[in-house]
Formats: sequence, structure tokens, C-alpha cells
Amino acid sequence: MSKKEVGPAPAVTAQPKIIITTKVPGTAAAGTAGQPSVSWQTGLTDCCADTKICLCGGFCPCVLACQLAEQNGECFCLPLLDGSMLALRTGMRARYNIQGSVCSDWVALSFCTACALCQMAREMKHQRAKASEIQYLKQSARELC
Repeated sequence: MSKKEVGPAPAVTAQPKIIITTKVPGTAAAGTAGQPSVSWQTGLTDCCADTKICLCGGFCPCVLACQLAEQNGECFCLPLLDGSMLALRTGMRARYNIQGSVCSDWVALSFCTACALCQMAREMKHQRAKASEIQYLKQSARELC
């Protein structure tokens, strides 16, 4: 058997390139190509828009936070981790293409925690109702064809 001789490794002549992409305000988020950003369906201080959510958020915000985590497909005890509600709110904004920033999410959760949780719960309720309506319309269309 003959041994192959290995020559020296080629010299590195350039550094690896780093590509940074950013989301430009007003443009579509991942999974929402072509759709303009929208606002939250209710305002931060519209707590009384849904009485049940308002009462739960006002008297048991930890329960509402756990429900939100579970409805978003996360472990119900996620809110026990520091910063998890910020990640959840930011994720909701990205998923539903809602205008805002991580900074505005942090301010809302830091200074108006109960109101922010109620707003998130109302948004989730709205999005679920919208998804159910779309599913119903698709089913009706299939039955007509």
C-alpha cells in the first residue's frame, strides 16, 4: 500500500461574510408576505372590551399568563421564567403581523402588565375566531363544489 502525501492546506484569503437582515417597519413579517402590518385589535387600555378577560387579568394575571402560554402552544408554566412573556408577546406580534417593537412590548409588560396580558388575550381570542370563520368558509365552499 502506498501512502498519499497531503500538501499544505490552502491559505485563507478572506474572512467569512456576515449577512444581517432586519425587518423594515411597515413590511411583512415571516409567513405574511405581501400583507401590511396591522394594529392590535384592541388598545392596551381597552380592558373592559371583554369583561371575563378583564376580571381574570385584573385579579389573577398569573392565571391569564399561563392560559396565554398554553394557547400559544407553550408549556403553561412558561410565564414563571423571566422574560418569557416578552418573548410571547413579541412572538404574537410577529405571527399576526402586528405593528410594534420589542421595546414597546417591554414597556407595556413592565408598566402595564395586567393591561398587556388582557390585550394579548383579546388578540388571541380575535385571531382564533377569525381562524374558525375562515375554516367554516372553506368547509362551506367545499360543500358547494
